[in-house]
Amino acid sequence: GWGSYYWREFQFAQTMIFAINEINKNPHMLSNIKLGYKIYDNCGTMDILRAALTLLSGLNRQLREDTCTETVQAILGHSGSSPTIAFAQVVGRYLYISMQISHFATCACLSNRKEYPTFFRTIPSDYYQSRALAKLVKHFGWSWVGALAVDNEYGFNGIAAFIQAAKEYGVCIEYSEAFSSSDPPNRLQRIIEIIKQSTSKVIMAFMSHREIKLLATELYTHSITGLQWIGSDAWITDHSLTDSEGHKILVGSLGFTSPKAKISGLEEYLKQLYPSQFPDSQFVREFWEEVFNCSLNRTVNTQKQPCSGHESLQNIESQFTDVSELRFTDNVYKSVYAVAHALDMLIKCDNDQLSFSNESCIDPKHIKPWQVLQYLNTVNFTTKKGERVYFNKNGDTPARYELVNLQFTIRGTMEGRTIGIFDASLPERNQFVMNNIPVVWGNGLTEEVPVSVCSEMCLPGTHKVLQKGKPVCCYDCIPCPEGEINSIHCAKCPPEYWSNKQRDACIPKEVEFLAYDEILGLVLVLFSLLGVFLTMVTTLVFYCHRETPVVRANNSELSFLLLFSLTLCFLCSLTFIGRPTKLSCMLRHTAFGITFVLCISCVLGKTIVVLMAFRATLPGTNVMKWFGPLQQRLTVLVFTFIQVLICILWLTINPPFPFRNLLLYKDRIILECDTGTAVGFCAVLGYIGFLAISCFAIAFLARKLPDNFNEAKFITFSMLIFCAVWITFIPAYISSPGKFIVAVEIFAILASSFGLLFCIFIPKCYIILFRPEQNTKKHIMGKTSNYDIQY
Repeated sequence: GWGSYYWREFQFAQTMIFAINEINKNPHMLSNIKLGYKIYDNCGTMDILRAALTLLSGLNRQLREDTCTETVQAILGHSGSSPTIAFAQVVGRYLYISMQISHFATCACLSNRKEYPTFFRTIPSDYYQSRALAKLVKHFGWSWVGALAVDNEYGFNGIAAFIQAAKEYGVCIEYSEAFSSSDPPNRLQRIIEIIKQSTSKVIMAFMSHREIKLLATELYTHSITGLQWIGSDAWITDHSLTDSEGHKILVGSLGFTSPKAKISGLEEYLKQLYPSQFPDSQFVREFWEEVFNCSLNRTVNTQKQPCSGHESLQNIESQFTDVSELRFTDNVYKSVYAVAHALDMLIKCDNDQLSFSNESCIDPKHIKPWQVLQYLNTVNFTTKKGERVYFNKNGDTPARYELVNLQFTIRGTMEGRTIGIFDASLPERNQFVMNNIPVVWGNGLTEEVPVSVCSEMCLPGTHKVLQKGKPVCCYDCIPCPEGEINSIHCAKCPPEYWSNKQRDACIPKEVEFLAYDEILGLVLVLFSLLGVFLTMVTTLVFYCHRETPVVRANNSELSFLLLFSLTLCFLCSLTFIGRPTKLSCMLRHTAFGITFVLCISCVLGKTIVVLMAFRATLPGTNVMKWFGPLQQRLTVLVFTFIQVLICILWLTINPPFPFRNLLLYKDRIILECDTGTAVGFCAVLGYIGFLAISCFAIAFLARKLPDNFNEAKFITFSMLIFCAVWITFIPAYISSPGKFIVAVEIFAILASSFGLLFCIFIPKCYIILFRPEQNTKKHIMGKTSNYDIQY
């Protein structure tokens, strides 16, 4: 029996006749000229080629009316791309033979004007359909799809254009296969296995209704369901899909097709068809017998009841008389009118630029196809329903599509429900528009859009790492390194910012410095205050016993000045704690340098006094007159003034300043004091070191003083501790990170200060408080000494 393909093709043919009759009755078009036609009702590429050869041999010999032109002016058809290509290759070689207009051949290859110079079509090229389908896939977020095509020019060109457009939109193709309905079964089985093992849930099928029905049946047999099909216009609205066993698999398919149209008067015309109108057409006789299930010739088929040919189609429901969804049929209608308008312009000489001779008009009986061809290039008219028809330089019409969704009807059949539109003539962002109509998906759901991705989208804070040997849509999500954010490519945060734990935002880096409210800072503050307290206690003890020999020996004034400087040393360590500011940075280093020089100067003065008192070569010689209290004060003042001068030069030329160290740690900022110039800092430390070494050397020379008076020994020990602390300070200072470098400085200050306090003053306090019997001039001088000590 007849399939949907034959019903459709018969409707196409009758629509062409309807349009020709309509034009012939129109007094405003082709006046005094009637259009004729001849229908070749054979199928297949070989029959199409025979028709082409028939035309080349001269169709005029088959026409009996002498009123017709000598040649055929236009050829309408074919519905398939492959037969059309074969036909166009033959006809296109001879421009003087005829031109061809197709209503259904969509292969993009037919837009090649060098290969097909006489080809036109009233259906958009697959180039636009393929791009529209790729945009559709991108719209629903499907980045991982399979691609199937029919094994011919239509399939290859269509799927190639789709793959190219899909890649531009960031869509990856998992596999791309082709087959045809004439292939051996094992080829289809191989494709079934590929689909079964694939991970993509969306399949783009660029094929005809024959291949998709075979594929659906085979998938149904293997119970492979839940796939989302994207179909080309060759099958997406084909009525024969329900004939296949596995047609339910195709429910939810999406695809673009020609817009619906209405042709006024066509339904009445189709229902008034009778075999007597086409007595020589075997095609019409077979159609009639199929519709009424009868036999027009009793001698041929005696099993069916006879029919007269006068039966009526008025009350018959068939695909032939169904005009509720005219899509490609309208293209046939427009094709006929396009040729008619071209002929009309040619005869009326509407376009002066296309005049072919000095004559005013062309003789209708001597029109050449190549003349009609040039006018067809300029055709531009509007149909009754308001659609504008014209051809571009490649013979294509504007690309306008409806997006259809295959859904079940109440009758149990499938029909394409329009859910959107696509118009390539509009700007890119306005070409594709969805309607607010529920969509039935391939998984049977209406609310949830199917997901088809090779890899899930990376969460914020991770980035894509491509999987080896796979397309760019397949990747692993790797957390961004510390300090970087984003979900596509990890980007570094600005220098003063750092990534949060989720790696999805940059937050300001934590600013770190040695603060009073942290444990380390609090401990150092306590030790500093302890040093101040012990120094004050020692000062109080010395003050209360200032008239005793221990206190008066070796200039008590230097002792009190030394205790005052030690107090300042303990207090200056507090300037190193807290948020560095411009003032605190200048104060901490200069205060440290000056107070320590004052301290060492006092110790040096005491050491010189001891050495001069006990190194006199002659008994009774008063050498102390050369280094009396005035000289001692001047010595301390001069040594301290030199350090003050160094600090003034340092602060004037390049003073210390607060500095945000971004390089030491990646995740935080170290707020520290930059010394400004290393020369100034080294000069301050170097001068302190010079005085300390000088004091140590002098004290070492005086180490063998009388046993009962160990001042020089205690000074030697204190200087030894002082030098040891500051020698170890240098590598510790260089290697300590961040705020710990400040802690090292404070430790060095406190350790050296405690060393001076304990070594010089604790033994004297011990004698004063616990051994008062030793706090006498006689005991201090000792029995073996012949020298006077100046108090």
